Amino acid sequence: MEESLTMSQVHNESLRDDVLAELDLDPRIDARQIGVTAEDGVVTLTGSVASFAEKWAAEEAAKRVKGVKAVAERLDVDLPAMHVRDDTDIAHEVTNAIAWNVTLPSDIRAVVEDGHVTLEGTVDWYYQRERAAETVRNLRGVRGVTNYIALRPRISPENVEATIKRAFHRQAQLDADRIDVRVTGGRVILSGNVHGWFERSEAVQAAWSVPGVTEVDNKLALV
Repeated sequence: MEESLTMSQVHNESLRDDVLAELDLDPRIDARQIGVTAEDGVVTLTGSVASFAEKWAAEEAAKRVKGVKAVAERLDVDLPAMHVRDDTDIAHEVTNAIAWNVTLPSDIRAVVEDGHVTLEGTVDWYYQRERAAETVRNLRGVRGVTNYIALRPRISPENVEATIKRAFHRQAQLDADRIDVRVTGGRVILSGNVHGWFERSEAVQAAWSVPGVTEVDNKLALV
């Protein structure tokens, strides 16, 4: 006689099914080659995808699911033959893509090795740092992106902390009273409790949007 499933096993299977459903619904993802396991809120993605952009999308899709506390991403990028390019071609396209993006400064540098792009340089805003990585990861032939772009400090820690707290209170999706903010130089430390990955991500994005922030240490716990 088969043993009945424990509550933990039922929860794990339900979470796995929810993640699979979210992957299936995302038009950027071909979920047929992606395996999903779940255990105590930790979701593991295995298998292969056809591009680094798809790999990124799969990770983001898993994080959107309620109950996911962490994602272990073990997806391989298996480029179709038509998308395989040498590092020199990728480097030229990365340079052009950054130069053509009017939101990015011209002094961002890139190193390409085996299809993996490393970005370096300094920018004024966090969105520029993220935009540079987004621009590169969607290029054909890219297998991975490492973002070492730094941010320039701009205002005092006191102003940073006050501005972040005001930003939290303005956003309806954030329970600002549950989030603590500490600032040391340009480094922001967020602690407290949030209700899911989306709220956690929104809090981090709000902190990064403040000029003067050069690092966000995210210690927010999911409840």
